[in-house]
Order: sequence, then C-alpha cells, then structure tokens
Amino acid sequence: MELMSQGYLLLLLLLVPYIIWYVRYRKKSEPTMRMSDTQAYKNAPKSWRIRLIHLPMVLRCLAFTALVIALARPQTYDPWDTKQVEGIDIMLAMDISTSMLAEDVNPNRIEVAKDVALDFISDRPNDNIGLTIFAGEAFTQCPPTTDHTSLINILRSVRTDLTTNGLIEDGTAVGMGLSNAVSRLKDSKTKSKVVILLTDGSNNRGDISPMTAAEIAKNFGIRVYTIGFGTNGITRYPIQINGTTQYINARGDIDYKTLQDIAVSTNGNFYRATSKAELQKIYEDIDKLEKTKLMSRSYAQRYEAYAPFVVAALILLLIEIILRISVLRRIP
Repeated sequence: MELMSQGYLLLLLLLVPYIIWYVRYRKKSEPTMRMSDTQAYKNAPKSWRIRLIHLPMVLRCLAFTALVIALARPQTYDPWDTKQVEGIDIMLAMDISTSMLAEDVNPNRIEVAKDVALDFISDRPNDNIGLTIFAGEAFTQCPPTTDHTSLINILRSVRTDLTTNGLIEDGTAVGMGLSNAVSRLKDSKTKSKVVILLTDGSNNRGDISPMTAAEIAKNFGIRVYTIGFGTNGITRYPIQINGTTQYINARGDIDYKTLQDIAVSTNGNFYRATSKAELQKIYEDIDKLEKTKLMSRSYAQRYEAYAPFVVAALILLLIEIILRISVLRRIP
C-alpha cells in the first residue's frame, strides 16, 4: 500500500495536544464531591467500568487516525513484474489449393497442416503471429497479432472451397503467398521476423516469382522456413463435378528445388514432410530455432484503498458514542 497525499499525516500531530489536555485538565472539568476522608475507599476494588473509563478517548484517537489515513489517499497496486519472455513476429503462409485435399495423410493435407499450425500457435503465446493463405492468388487472413484466440478461430475456418467455389483462382502462387506475408512483416521493429511457408505444389500462378519474393524477404531481414508437404507420387483427392464429389488420382508436383533456394537465400531452412508426425517435428524444430529474449514489464492498475479506513473510523466513533451514553455514562 502507498499513500499518495502524505502531507495529511501531519494532522496526526494534533493528537499530541489533545492527549496532553486529556491527561492534565480532564479532571478539572469533571464534577466533584467533597468528602471529609477517602481513606475508606483507598483499597476498594475497581469495577470494570472504572477500568474502561479511558476507552472512549482511545477510540476517538483511533477514529481520528483512520480518517487522516483516508485523507492521505492510500492505494494498493501490484508491483512491477519484470521478466524475460521469448517473442518474435511470424507469418504463416499456407497453401489452400485444391491439391491440399489430397488424402495421402489422414484426413487430408489441409486439415493436418491446420492442426499442426494450431499447436504451434498455442505453444508461442508471446509471439505476434499472422496468417496468409494462397492458391492462384494470395491474401492476408490475419495480420500479426498476439490475440491468438482470434487467430486460431480464423485458421480453423480456412477451407479450400475458396478455389472450388470460384472465389479465388486455383493454382499455386508461391511467390505471391510469400510476398504477401513479407509485406506484413517488413515494417516490424522486432529483431527476428520469420515466414513459415507451406505448400504441396510448384509455382504456376502469380506476377511475382518465388525467388523475387525471397529476395524481397532477404532485404527486409526476414527468414523464410519452407515446407514441402505431401508426396510426389500418385495421390487421391476429391473434386466436385456437377455438384457431386468424385475422386481422382493425380501425381504430386512439389518443387523442392525452389523451396530450398528460398530458404537458403533468406538464411532459413527447407523441410520435407509426408506425414503429420514429420510435420509436427518440423514445427518443433522451428520453435527451437526461433527464440528471442525480450524484457517484459507489466503492472496492475492502482486501486483506491481509503474506504476501509473511513468505515473503520465510523465504526470506532459509533462504538465510542454508544459506550459514552450507555455503560460508561457519567452522571453530572
């Protein structure tokens, strides 16, 4: 607790003359009765009323003290909490083309990629994390934020039906996805800026090539971790034909060479994953690599704490009045 107006404590000095007056002059103001001899009352036992005769004065002093403390504005607050936390700025760039519905992993690539990314986000509460999705086009689903609850809800709602419903062009615009993610990090003031790019194809759409986007990332000091997810063999995935779902077999076409070049040019790492366990291991490795020590200071809001002292003063005064007019009442 801290007193914000400590000057009011000087009022407590008024208690000194009051106590002196009470000790020295109280008896002069009290009614007296003359007796020829008080020797007979010298050894008489004192009643409890006599023993408590000074209690009202003590209660008045305590009440006055409580009121003065209330005037001094006592406040409570939590002390500064200084600690080291680990935080960086991260953009997840995720492929949502129709090939991400391939079922070489259970239930399909897009759901597995989302599940692993959700765990990654949950394990890094101090990071600013955002989300870019891309197919034949790219756009930001969520800019970097520490509101991970909102980010997780957005990521869970990601579907490949944006392409199947014709809302965006199908295909794989790796360069556009990467450049979009870079645009969200380029003005960041943190020392560590990272893009985690996941795709299961090769660049076949967009106006920006993957290596051009990688060069832009490098110029802004952004590391890119690239992940080629899925197999390059024959895979089964669903397509919509006349409102019905049919399955076709198609060969994967992941451009590992370009993904590796992107990672090397930006001082990142390239990974390959053909299962959920491998993808989880990749995110765990990235989690270990990207650790930055930051100083975090936090404090709670101050709260006025005068009310208990006011209440205490009123209670003390009330007790003093009750005692003075009842059990400790004096007859003039």
